[in-house]
Amino acid sequence: MTAMRCTSGCAICAARAKETPCVHRLRAGHCATRAKCTDESSPRLQSLIEEGLIDTVVRQLMSGKEAMVFVVRNGDHTLCAKIYKEANNRSFRQAVDYTENRKVKNSRSARAMAKGSKFGRQEQEAAWQSAEVDALYRLAAAGVRVPQPYNFHDGVLLMELVTDAHGDAAPRLNDVSFTPEDARTHHATLVAEVVRMLCAGVVHGDLSEFNILLARLPGADGADSHDGPVIIDLPQAVDAAGNNHAQRMLLRDVANLRDFFGQFAPELRSTQFGPEIWSLYQSGLLSNETPLTGHYAPQHVDVDMQAVLREIDDARDEDAARRLRMAAG
Repeated sequence: MTAMRCTSGCAICAARAKETPCVHRLRAGHCATRAKCTDESSPRLQSLIEEGLIDTVVRQLMSGKEAMVFVVRNGDHTLCAKIYKEANNRSFRQAVDYTENRKVKNSRSARAMAKGSKFGRQEQEAAWQSAEVDALYRLAAAGVRVPQPYNFHDGVLLMELVTDAHGDAAPRLNDVSFTPEDARTHHATLVAEVVRMLCAGVVHGDLSEFNILLARLPGADGADSHDGPVIIDLPQAVDAAGNNHAQRMLLRDVANLRDFFGQFAPELRSTQFGPEIWSLYQSGLLSNETPLTGHYAPQHVDVDMQAVLREIDDARDEDAARRLRMAAG
């Protein structure tokens, strides 16, 4: 088993140094790597070490509503380890709006999840965690700027550490101020990313300045590197075609972008990219190259009340006939 040597000079390690080489076993409350290990994170990080997936835990990067994130190393590579919190320790709940129509291949698991049994809750938790992994691979393949996923083991997602120009962990948008020009540029980039995600069949569902990083990105075709947004936190991502709440979530995602960047470029506050994007998507006219205007005029269609009443009458007659057949049988 690969162990991590303690470099922090903590009292526990100092006491043990006389007897055995000092190694860090990720015990709760004894964190030699200056990472804030907890009862929940320690065993799962240790599991990654035992499997040879990581060598060292460098530090804790952040603790959010559904996960803790650690900076880890594997050989010469610095990665991110996202540890999903147990359901009872999360402030973000698996609302039915997000999990609606998510497919489970194993029929036994699907039945258990529907019944709400202990096994079903465990399977539901596993499905919630794997949803982000699936979304990351799907979106990365579609060219969306998301962290590159590498592995998923024991409830821990190993992925690319998104960095800034200095090689440090990239800041979230809410920690950065922008010039009007930069705000317009990044807003346009993110609207295009929302479109790219939707064309890949995915709606983020919780997109805001708190889960977008400002990273240093390589330039295309030999161009200079530049700052650009990278979208993170996707366990609640929904299927655009299969979830009845997808439209509302997409409109909210785009409105969040408008409101944030509108602080720096006020003219963005009057844009209507969300309704425009969804209208094009519903009409089958949306692609990654579709030009957007930011303007939207809802189309009002006259309702054929006679047709509606006929449908109601037909449904009522069909129900009456069904009840007669049941009574006769």
